[in-house]
Formats: sequence, structure tokens, C-alpha cells
Amino acid sequence: MSVLVYLIPISLILGGLGLAAFFWAIKSKQFDDPEGNAVRILIDDDDPV
Repeated sequence: MSVLVYLIPISLILGGLGLAAFFWAIKSKQFDDPEGNAVRILIDDDDPV
């Protein structure tokens, strides 16, 4: 039971770090182009020589 004294704060800290990383990714515009890959797959980059 005394192990919970260590595990609960560690899990809260790790969860907070994950949440902070998620908000940082949103703030730095990592998710701004949701349609880019769908359109990019259709572009033909092969130029026959």
C-alpha cells in the first residue's frame, strides 16, 4: 500500500508531461495540415525519362 505513495505522484507527473507535450504540439502548429497527405499521395512524382 505504501508503494501507491510513490506511484500516484509519478503517474500524475508523467500525465502532466504528456499533456504539456500535446499542448506544445498544438501551439507549434504540428496539426495544421490534415488534408496534405491525402492530396500529396495523388501527385505523380515519377517523370519517365
